Amino acid sequence: MRTNTKISILILLILTIIGCQNSAKKVPMLIKKDFGKWEKENDSLGVELGHAGFDNWIDLLNRTGSIACNDSIPKITLKTDNQIKTVYFRNPCWENFACILIKEKNTIKIHNDSIGKYHEDLYPLDSLTSILRRDIKNNGKNPMLSDSPEKLLIYISYDKNGFENLPNTLNKLTQSYELITNKTDINIWLDEKLDTPPPPPPKELGEI
Repeated sequence: MRTNTKISILILLILTIIGCQNSAKKVPMLIKKDFGKWEKENDSLGVELGHAGFDNWIDLLNRTGSIACNDSIPKITLKTDNQIKTVYFRNPCWENFACILIKEKNTIKIHNDSIGKYHEDLYPLDSLTSILRRDIKNNGKNPMLSDSPEKLLIYISYDKNGFENLPNTLNKLTQSYELITNKTDINIWLDEKLDTPPPPPPKELGEI
């Protein structure tokens, strides 16, 4: 009888250990990554944008500017089952600047689901990795592309309504950047797309 009791206890102990091991395997390890954050910056400077709570893109931009002008850094945190990704935006406080000179060739513009370079046609968002790689690897060789990876600036903009795809765009952008550079020091601005006015109509013959 005692032997049977000991065997039962031993089996129960083995099953408990196996169960604990299986439970431990099912719990994924969360990986935390920060994108766009400078090395010496304190985490406390980051202020969550809470992008889902805004009715339109302009309101989100206004909140971004307000955070920047309060000596803080706007950020968005993206969460998946195994990763917490925080994306910091480098938008300046425009109250402190009349203008900032940025060469167009050092920029990539993502508007809605299209990618643009100032001298080229639009590309679909699926082309993001190849477009990024061209500029990052250019190092001044092609005068129409970025001078260096450090000078590359990525603008993200949306129409007034309908920016629900922003988290997906940020995920693709940060994944592509890390894949190419093995770094997380990406420079992203949230921006307002300003439409270029159409050129004036051609003058009629004899018109002064």
